Amino acid sequence: MSYLEYTVKSVPTGIGKFWHLNWALIVLLTTVAGVGFLMLYSVAGGSFSPWAEPQIKRFLLGFTLMIIVAMVPIWFWRNVAGVAYGVSIILLLYVEFFGTVGMGAQRWINLGFMRLQPSELMKIALVMLLAAYYDWLPLARTSKPQWVAIPVIMILLPTMLVLRQPDLGTALLLISGGGLLMFMAGVHWAYFAAVIASGIGLIAAVFQSRETEWQMLKDYQFRRIDTFLNPASDPLGAGYHITQSKIALGSGGWTGRGFMQGTQSRLNFLPEKHTDFIFTTLAEEFGFIGAFSLLLLYLLIILFCVVSAINNKNRFASLVTLGVAATFFLFFAVNMSMVMGLAPVVGVPLPLVSYGGSAMLILLIGFGLVQSAHVHRPR
Repeated sequence: MSYLEYTVKSVPTGIGKFWHLNWALIVLLTTVAGVGFLMLYSVAGGSFSPWAEPQIKRFLLGFTLMIIVAMVPIWFWRNVAGVAYGVSIILLLYVEFFGTVGMGAQRWINLGFMRLQPSELMKIALVMLLAAYYDWLPLARTSKPQWVAIPVIMILLPTMLVLRQPDLGTALLLISGGGLLMFMAGVHWAYFAAVIASGIGLIAAVFQSRETEWQMLKDYQFRRIDTFLNPASDPLGAGYHITQSKIALGSGGWTGRGFMQGTQSRLNFLPEKHTDFIFTTLAEEFGFIGAFSLLLLYLLIILFCVVSAINNKNRFASLVTLGVAATFFLFFAVNMSMVMGLAPVVGVPLPLVSYGGSAMLILLIGFGLVQSAHVHRPR
């Protein structure tokens, strides 16, 4: 009996699918989003505008899309993985020539009611395509050089387009997320060791290229690296953001200053307090306990995804679940490391908490794939 025949006979149909959703995961996602609404309300000075209200609307839209995606059989998403990837590439090319510019970068498509960032869509499309590829590829070929080269090209193509926007943070997430999925699919560790060695060499080349004709990064990106290495060297200039972020983190103590009592955010010392640095607002107002509680919620989401993937008998469904979990992990790991001074500031939002439409919608669609894999798993 084929997998498709087995699935059709063993999974619920119609409205029955709704009751077989992973409700624990839904509760966790909604709770994290609720924390985001609370913090956006706080940083706006006790107002639902201009950030909390549109964020709630986007979450409701994303939640609806998640349920719709979950109701569609997982084999359908396997079949359209190439289409999703191709559409994402086309949108990235469109942004290259006709995209909306914001904060010195050309990353968005103006849809009227929101600005779509195609690079966010690519994060999930890439996971889908790589999962479909390794579902199709026999296990014996997984680590053969010619079969390793194909997914590498799949990863590098959108990465190059994203770097041109420029968006170093998203480019790093694409490479890291794609690499993690290849590793989880069974590619031999020696390839990753070679990549790490090459990465060290690339970092050295990046520093050597500074102020030359072949400079590999933008000036502001080099300034971010300088700030990361020594924030105190320019506390009122390039180091201002991370310095204020550390002050906010430290001032929260164990229990925080209290809801809407954070001085760094209320007095506008904290930069990008509603987007990239919203975690520091949370830590200042609710302290270590509040920050750790959010981290625990994130880790529980990852745990539920991993358990679901392990229990799934279908390779594509399992890899998609792990790929979405890896992407989600990279989001919050990079953001938290960034605002704590453990990584350079690369403009990665805190998932489901930071203000932003594209990231929230695409993440919830990704979790819709996780739910589809869960609902339609062979029983």
